[in-house]
Amino acid sequence: MARVAVVTGGNQGLGLALVRGLCAAFGPGDIVYLTARSEARGRAALAEIGPVAPDLRFERIDVTDTATVAAAAGAMQARHGGVDIVISNAAARIGRETAPADQVAAFVDTNNHGTCRMLAHFLPILRRDARFLVVASSFGRLQLLPTRLHPLFDIATASLDGIEAAMEGYAAALRGGTAAEEGWPEWINVPSKIGQVASAKVAARLVRAERPHDGILVNAVCPGLIDTEASRPWFDDMSSAQSPEQAAVDVLWLALLPGGAAQPQGELVQFRKVLSWR
Repeated sequence: MARVAVVTGGNQGLGLALVRGLCAAFGPGDIVYLTARSEARGRAALAEIGPVAPDLRFERIDVTDTATVAAAAGAMQARHGGVDIVISNAAARIGRETAPADQVAAFVDTNNHGTCRMLAHFLPILRRDARFLVVASSFGRLQLLPTRLHPLFDIATASLDGIEAAMEGYAAALRGGTAAEEGWPEWINVPSKIGQVASAKVAARLVRAERPHDGILVNAVCPGLIDTEASRPWFDDMSSAQSPEQAAVDVLWLALLPGGAAQPQGELVQFRKVLSWR
């Protein structure tokens, strides 16, 4: 059976490198979907990649728009009967010149609610031995939050809706000026990544309960520091940063784990090693 892979935010940076890597790993008859919010940028990325062995296609997915996520999942279910690899990579940027309170809503909507939209609509169409990856970072560890906030991200009992509610509460606190008092870290990226990793862990728990024999693995992945326009403003020294192509290697290793692999499951993985949650 032909394999089907989907990458969100696939028109640039790490997403584009992941699409290239999947095209290199897949053969004739397999299908790779490069998805992006902008059809023009997405199709330009297809042209940049050029001829490849698998069938490379564009599909519009705006992770802030539930309708486009649902439509894409429905279309892929109808065309192929499901998908084998989903890499939820689309992300918003943080600007240094804009107050955190003024950008937190859009950031959470893309990075956190967008992750949950992808999980909600693509988990049900995963085939046996499928892999679902949430691109996050090493900031996504509960240990970086004060203990009093830990119950908001109780991965043993939380639902995806509950994680979304926790992130909405954080965004409201930041906009209302009470985030520091409540114990939230100053940098938006820390609570956001914790929410993303928690969502992946909850999804993995649900998959284990609902489809225990299907070999599906759901994980979050930290690609490490990448030299992109989004990261450069935040780091004074980028000498150790990877290119998107270098960073894609270990992400693709996790996405392409062979059928029968049982681990990692519900973890945050960086450079092929599991990072502790607590």
